[in-house]
Amino acid sequence: MSLTSEAKLADLLVFSQLSVHSKKRVFESAAEAFCDVSGLSREAVYRGLLDREKLGSTALGDGVAIPHCRIDECNAPLGCLITLSNPIDFSSSDGQGVDIILVLLVPSQAAKEHLDLLAGAATLLSNEQTRLAIREAVEPVDLTEIVAESGLL
Repeated sequence: MSLTSEAKLADLLVFSQLSVHSKKRVFESAAEAFCDVSGLSREAVYRGLLDREKLGSTALGDGVAIPHCRIDECNAPLGCLITLSNPIDFSSSDGQGVDIILVLLVPSQAAKEHLDLLAGAATLLSNEQTRLAIREAVEPVDLTEIVAESGLL
């Protein structure tokens, strides 16, 4: 499935079958990974994701969530695809637990790029075959390939 958006992720981190029990733990894991790989402030990423989630759930339904925020110190769009070993509550409108999470970070000034990435991610993860492929993939390289084939990477 290839998307037409020109907005692309500069980098994608991947966690397969992560074992966490809450949104906060997902945000902490993503923030730590972004800090380790990109040098972003762990606290800024965690707070940004938490503050955005307080505005309303970023769950799309069908077990998918796309937490996202803008980060001042971020120079290029970054993503972190996380599959969970067990679904967690994400306050989804369909009441389902979430087991596929795509965290998106974008530079503060990149409003259009932010919206384009969100649209592309939502399109990708709204596809039933894509969700099935993500759930069946165990190796991070396979998960990265699914996102790369979509055109988001």
